[in-house]
Amino acid sequence: MIFDRPDSGDSIDQGDIIRDCTVVHVVSLDPQTPDVPDVQSSLERVVVLTQTCDLAQRKVTQVVVAVAVEAEEIVARGQLKASDIRGPVRAGRVFGWYFLPADDALEIPELIVDLRQLHTVPLELLENLCGTGKRDGRIRPLFREHLAKHFADTYSRIGLPEPYATE
Repeated sequence: MIFDRPDSGDSIDQGDIIRDCTVVHVVSLDPQTPDVPDVQSSLERVVVLTQTCDLAQRKVTQVVVAVAVEAEEIVARGQLKASDIRGPVRAGRVFGWYFLPADDALEIPELIVDLRQLHTVPLELLENLCGTGKRDGRIRPLFREHLAKHFADTYSRIGLPEPYATE
């Protein structure tokens, strides 16, 4: 089992999985009026990515989260086949996606953490959601560090503009 269920009063921690978090998306932007973007909001399940030490020492008021989508939904959308989720995504070979297994006891379905869908949300919002029972669980240490490493690798890789020639 890679998850724990913290008490509703426990502080926010890296690896917390929280439901119904409001995230905001910029849908479009008119270059003539850049100060008035077209925005939409949605309620998403998210995973906290901000380091535990920054959260515990109250060094942040804004928290980086990634959207976590049910694996079934990704298959239903046609983004991936179920076999791809069980194979390359689960093995960590798909850029920017991290697999979390289901946990029936905590009612957590199989999830894909989309490390390319990052949002910054107020710490106070997450604390309020946890206080009202919206925290599904917490990824345990070692597994949490594995996710953090995958997150770091997603943004620290060096991409070339084009493949170099080989003979």
